[in-house]
Amino acid sequence: MATTLVRPTAPESAAAPAHKAPALRHLGPNWYASVMGTAIIANAGATLPYHLPGQRAACLVLWALATAALAVLLTARAGHWIHHRDQARAHLLDPAVAPFYGCLSMALLAVGGATLLVGKDLIGLRAAIAADAVLFTAGTAVGLVMAVAVPYLMVVGHRVEPRQATPVWLLPLVAPMVSAALGPLLIPHLPAGQPREALLLACYALFGLSLLATLLMLPLVFGRLILHGPLPLALTPTLFLVLGPLGQSTTAVNQLADMAPRSISAPYAGALASFAVVYGVPVMGFALLWLALAAAMLVRAARRGMGFAMTWWALTFPVGTCVTGAAGLARHTGLDAFAWLATALFAALVTAWLLAAAHTLRGLLTGRLLAAPR
Repeated sequence: MATTLVRPTAPESAAAPAHKAPALRHLGPNWYASVMGTAIIANAGATLPYHLPGQRAACLVLWALATAALAVLLTARAGHWIHHRDQARAHLLDPAVAPFYGCLSMALLAVGGATLLVGKDLIGLRAAIAADAVLFTAGTAVGLVMAVAVPYLMVVGHRVEPRQATPVWLLPLVAPMVSAALGPLLIPHLPAGQPREALLLACYALFGLSLLATLLMLPLVFGRLILHGPLPLALTPTLFLVLGPLGQSTTAVNQLADMAPRSISAPYAGALASFAVVYGVPVMGFALLWLALAAAMLVRAARRGMGFAMTWWALTFPVGTCVTGAAGLARHTGLDAFAWLATALFAALVTAWLLAAAHTLRGLLTGRLLAAPR
């Protein structure tokens, strides 16, 4: 998300020749956050308890935009690896950039989920199922690899200090939770019996993997804030990334509870439905606490002159996961309060997306976002 903070560790003299796609040299994996932030609006809009005229059509447009952006970015990033392999390797060895490789997984998963939720209106159900199956499988595989590879690099290849801890470190660990939240969409399209139960329990395993890994990392992030003060202005929006595992885990347990009666025997299905509420309500409460803290820090940074950076995309996807989490709790508790919360968060999500998208488009047209970082 923060392209202005990506620093090349390889000397510019080692850069590829100027004729080999120079515009791609500084295109980092953080750009996948724009795909995530766009696709989540389609996902969240499709699950809102309240529906306005034209809402479904708007979600369809945003799904198409996210799909096109994903295709462009996959092509551009492939070109980056082909023509600027030294820079791509430098990104992996940079502790400020390597965690963003988790965004690739989440971009694939978010677009896949949106395809099955709203894209089916345009391409048909069978094509949507096939597309989501491919994107879910690829996204989950990439997410599992990055959940191991990035922490491994941080241990053996990176040199980090406690004051360098930021919420960006959570990105590769949240990706499996996105799989846990979106995997249930495929369960009704599997044969009854063991295939459904296997996917259901696999999603719970992904849920546990991501949740426990996040619980290991989150104290480092909060401890850094308490001991070393606020993040640099450009990184302040990344505080909203903490909402990702909170909102996405709440979404996951509610989505899995919806599918449990179709996938597993009655005693467990009832227990999983209860777990969705018993887990989701307290976690949503903590998410709202963190949202208030992050918003206060964002206002502080804005007053001190925070300018636009790609970190602004951190204001989209994590908030979107809280929308889907609140919508899930509204379904399982029947409380209007959660429905109102989901709607209010969705309004904030759309506002943040409009701001981030407008500034990103302007930065692309001027060339500033693809220029060498200062």
